[in-house]
Amino acid sequence: MKLKYVVYTLLFVGIVYLVYHRIAANKKLEGPAAGAGAKGGKTQSFAVNGIIIKPASFATNLDVTGTIEANESVALQSEVSGLVTGIFFKEGSTVTKGSVLVKINDRDIQAQLQEALTKQNLSASNENRAKQLLAKGAISQEEYDAALADLKSLKAQGQLIRAQLAKTSIIAPFSGKIGLRSISVGVYITPTTVIANLLNTNPVKINFSVPEKYMGQIKMNSSITFRTDASSQIYTGKVFAIEPGINAQTRTLQIKALAQNSNNELLPGSFAKVSLVLSNVEDAILVPNEAIIPVLKGKTVFISKNGKAKQVEVHSGTRTEESIVITSGLASGDTVLTTGAMSLKEDAPVKVSVVK
Repeated sequence: MKLKYVVYTLLFVGIVYLVYHRIAANKKLEGPAAGAGAKGGKTQSFAVNGIIIKPASFATNLDVTGTIEANESVALQSEVSGLVTGIFFKEGSTVTKGSVLVKINDRDIQAQLQEALTKQNLSASNENRAKQLLAKGAISQEEYDAALADLKSLKAQGQLIRAQLAKTSIIAPFSGKIGLRSISVGVYITPTTVIANLLNTNPVKINFSVPEKYMGQIKMNSSITFRTDASSQIYTGKVFAIEPGINAQTRTLQIKALAQNSNNELLPGSFAKVSLVLSNVEDAILVPNEAIIPVLKGKTVFISKNGKAKQVEVHSGTRTEESIVITSGLASGDTVLTTGAMSLKEDAPVKVSVVK
């Protein structure tokens, strides 16, 4: 038992010694600093960076995502069913408006047309003969009217057959580039068969939406810039159409712009990162984003005044990736602190290195 008490006593003495040694060491470290402060009467200044506010011109931009669309686009389909007898285009080639792209078997319609023309010629002879007889008084007006009506009916029937015949030739509705075909000569197609896609891609349309709060700032012929993921090049375009109403589900306004695409670099279906200039602000006050301190009731910044840090409440406007527009709270010539904001306190002495 005595040995147990001896061990406990030694442990207690050891712990007391360690605590005493730690306190003594701390006093040695604090002693010189306290003495220097008492002798010099000066508080150490914080070394911070800052900028001097200089009003500048600022363009308010709106960045949105859009989609590139063909100026004209159509899925080529036949109006009638039939056997394909000819394909007159190459996949991926450029075709001109009015050119025949596909021909469907029309033998039965041609036969119907010949029959109709024969009947029409016979009816025309009967009508002419009846007209002469009417002039001589050999027949009544009613008999002549019946012959004339028969001729007009046969002419209408001939026009109907010609219209059916025209549907056997699939014509390019506009000039453009034709895509990959899904048919071959000899295949039987119906009106639901998609033959190929035809697109006109010069110019292209850029389809995008903007939040409704900006609707008053978007005008016809407004310039836009955009780029795609496929290229770092910046393209330009002009607004040519604005939807007259707001989309009730997304609360956005639909807009379309036109952009030239003479080199066919812009492909329909691609995403476009669109930038619109909404307004230009002269004498705008800009501060770096890192200078802004969010607080419960808004935003603040620290400025340097008479060698001390002063916290100022500010109101902000548009924010970019690097800076933010200050609408009130700062003036030209103020020195805004851009580093150490989270560790500074009101009236703390600061030594500012001005960054240009």
